[in-house]
Amino acid sequence: MYNILLTDDEQIVIDTLTVILNRNFAGKVKIFSALSGTKALEIVRTQKIDIVFMDIHMPGINGIETTSLIKQINPNSIITILSAYDEFQYAQDALNLGAYKYLTKPVNRNLIIQTVENAIQIIETRKKNVPNNSELTKKLNFASPMVESDFIYACIFCNATTDFSTYLDYFKITGCNFFMACIEFPNLEQENRYNIYARLREIVLSKGQAIIGSFMINRIGIFFPVKKYLDAKSVMRNLLQDLHKILSTTITAKIRIGVSQVESKVEKASAVYNNALTALNATLLDGGICFYDDYFAKSTDEEFEKKLKKLLTTILNRIKLCDAPSVKQLVSEYLNLIFDFYAQDETLLKNNLSEFIFSILFFVKQIIPDYSNDGFNKVFEILSCTQDKSVIEEFVIARCVECVSAISNMNGTKTNPIIQKALTYLEENLSKDISLETLANYLDVSSFYLSKLFKEEVGTNYSLYLTNLRLEKAKKLLQDNSLIIKEVASMVGYNDQNYFSKMFKNSFGMTPKEFRGSEVSES
Repeated sequence: MYNILLTDDEQIVIDTLTVILNRNFAGKVKIFSALSGTKALEIVRTQKIDIVFMDIHMPGINGIETTSLIKQINPNSIITILSAYDEFQYAQDALNLGAYKYLTKPVNRNLIIQTVENAIQIIETRKKNVPNNSELTKKLNFASPMVESDFIYACIFCNATTDFSTYLDYFKITGCNFFMACIEFPNLEQENRYNIYARLREIVLSKGQAIIGSFMINRIGIFFPVKKYLDAKSVMRNLLQDLHKILSTTITAKIRIGVSQVESKVEKASAVYNNALTALNATLLDGGICFYDDYFAKSTDEEFEKKLKKLLTTILNRIKLCDAPSVKQLVSEYLNLIFDFYAQDETLLKNNLSEFIFSILFFVKQIIPDYSNDGFNKVFEILSCTQDKSVIEEFVIARCVECVSAISNMNGTKTNPIIQKALTYLEENLSKDISLETLANYLDVSSFYLSKLFKEEVGTNYSLYLTNLRLEKAKKLLQDNSLIIKEVASMVGYNDQNYFSKMFKNSFGMTPKEFRGSEVSES
């Protein structure tokens, strides 16, 4: 039995392909279908899909992006692109990503049948070429993760007598620098641990060599070797940013990753792992990635002051936007920096803490001139009584949350200020290509946090809201007969007039031309 996934935003295309496949491959294939790239990815990560038919133009994640992610989740999937557009760039992009074929719609029935027959032949040939040594394969698949977990434990809890040479010989690692990452999976249920571990392992190893530990509560440590002739920092950043994107898309958007600095001596693995853990604790609770070098590496006085100033500005902006979760995380990060940098100088530590706290109060008073908060009157009392970081952090975060609440009450609205700003930006920039990531960068929040917030505040996902906003704007513009339809499409963010017409008809039951004609006849 071969599993086939049909992905197209038009149900009639899926229905037509289903009829053709069931008539010609009865009993041989099982059909899955998806009306969007997001749904396709959900199916791929839960089912072993052998063959995929993929549309190019879909709302949200397009076919090219979905193809890229599917090939990273399951490199053996045989993907055929279906498109109404015979464009060289699309075809080239698809084939570069590992697509098997690029076919233009409408596709001949016989060509569909031949494509599936060829794909089945490829699958069978692959099976024959796999070494017939299943017992040895099973043993290796069982033994290797055990040795890897043992190695990661050795890295975390190593001491002066720990011997890494046997492990490195086993993994054939020589002449390498390395870094470590700590990946956290929120709300992890016991019954899902194995499936998530298996998926993570498949995705990570598709990127290159890595040693993957087992779950420690809801976290997994990973050791990444990097050849010394490579730019290890660039390799680290590119690899982990790509990995975070894939894991967030295929497992959960709330995945958090902390990444250590690059190190050359494996004997320092314990400190390296702890730095990855420190970076993990600095990520947003809604998901994200943090590199230790960006926030925790030792700085000169001048660099440290610049870092604090930049972080303070971000905190104040988050307070103004009433983004309490981010404020809590950023304040914790700010205090970590201060306590670390001024660990040997109690006077400078307290001076910087009091300056930080009163900077927040002064900022809020600029927004609410008559604002008062008795909690701020206890600053000097708290700082003179304790140097306990947890006590001071609890005090400062409480004051910041109170400031957020005061500004939120002053705004007198239930709509989150971040969403208000987002909706205004979308209204004013409909002609541009506004991805979720673009909007998140503009708002200075993570794309995952923005996606969650959008759903909670607006009641629909970002992609659907943007599509509806564009099409409603198009309806108004079409009433101006001085604008040609291509101009209207461009003004609401569609560079492809055919795709714009298709989306318009899907939403309103008529093409832009038909809509314009009905408006004229009614007037």
